[in-house]
This record gives sequence, structure tokens and C-alpha cells, in this order.
Amino acid sequence: MLNVLFVTAEGNKVTAEAEPGSRLLEVGQSAGMPLEGTCEGQMACSTCHVIVSPDWFDKLPPASMEEEDMLDLAAGVARTSRLSCQIELTEALDGLEVRIPGVSHDMQIG
Repeated sequence: MLNVLFVTAEGNKVTAEAEPGSRLLEVGQSAGMPLEGTCEGQMACSTCHVIVSPDWFDKLPPASMEEEDMLDLAAGVARTSRLSCQIELTEALDGLEVRIPGVSHDMQIG
């Protein structure tokens, strides 16, 4: 089992357990985080946008061009923003810390 630390927009910390190979989006949803994932991981929306802790950002595989394009539409984007549907959890990411942005607005859906 892996641990993921979610920091809510209000600053609350929620630790969730995850199986290796699971997607960060599903782990966050199971932990009650407000990650919609409207497009179910098809990179057609930005409702699963998270801000990865700078300590962890470089440990993730780089974002694809498609993911970068979707992040351009997300509200509250930061340098370490990623789409949680694109992050597959591995042993190397045990302890990953991500913050839920204070504003979530999906430009694709309206």
C-alpha cells in the first residue's frame, strides 16, 4: 500500500491509501476530494487538476502535450500543476503530496 497526502483548499490534510498502479484521480475521489474527473481520464476536461508539491513534481513522468494543453484551461494553475487522471501511483510515489486548488472550473464543460 502507498500513502498519498491531499491538502484541501482550506488547508486540511487528508492521507489516503492506494494500491500501486491506481490513478491519483480515483484515490482522491475515494478520499472525498472534490476531483470531478468529468471526462473519466480522457484528457477532455481539467476537473481533476491538482498542484503537486514541488518536492514531488520532478519525480513524476513529464506531462504529455495533451495534458499541458488541458492544464492551460484549468483555473488556478501553478508551475507544478498536473491532471490527477494522468498520474499512475508507483512505489516511488509513496508519500506523494498534492494540493487541491481553491478554484475548480472546467473551461471545456462551461
